[in-house]
Amino acid sequence: MTDYAPAASAVPVRADIVLPCLDEAEALPQVLARVPDGWRAIVVDNGSTDGSAAVARSLGATVVHEARRGFGSACHAGLLAAEAEYVCFCDCDGSLDAALLPEFVRRLAAGESDLLLGRRRPTTRGAWPLHARAGNYALSRMLHRRTGLRLHDLGPMRAVRREVLLSLDLTDRRSGYPLQMVVRASDAGLRVTETDVPYVPRTGKSKVTGTWRGTWHAVRDMRAVLREPTARASQGLSAEATR
Repeated sequence: MTDYAPAASAVPVRADIVLPCLDEAEALPQVLARVPDGWRAIVVDNGSTDGSAAVARSLGATVVHEARRGFGSACHAGLLAAEAEYVCFCDCDGSLDAALLPEFVRRLAAGESDLLLGRRRPTTRGAWPLHARAGNYALSRMLHRRTGLRLHDLGPMRAVRREVLLSLDLTDRRSGYPLQMVVRASDAGLRVTETDVPYVPRTGKSKVTGTWRGTWHAVRDMRAVLREPTARASQGLSAEATR
């Protein structure tokens, strides 16, 4: 059985956690309660109408408002607001445990990876709908053909050095943002790896992968990313620059 318990070793530096948010008031208390001590939670409100921003602020999170709708828009606004050496991303719906992220950062600091992704491992049958898994599997295969990377998941939980991510100059502001991050990191010669994380049923209704239509739109956005030309070495950041 896979052990998901956070490592006991101390994190060498603090990190900021970006939490894209659209109507997640119900999940926010449990999500923010799992943020590691000393880390800053950046909740990016992407047009919520349920009071999510007020809930997040009352619980001590830094709240950033991003008017332009889109998962990528919210993620990038959080990245620009981050100040720590390391930046992490995590869904704000309660499906992922932010308390696992110190181990992500430890691995980056130890030089084991440049971009570490959480491979979602469903804890129950209903945690990850079949159509969402199918879309993720198809994208993973296309990613392998495009980059040579053998990843099982393109999930939203991940960690990277802030300056490294900014250097990749990500442009997608929709569902393709997470994939573009991986593609451009690979093109730049960075080490992209994954580690297992438990995945539980989300709180509330999904805005993207909860329906076939939402999944299709996400896959469409990501396929557009995969059609981007391979970045020249001179345009990317070499792996040496991150060490």
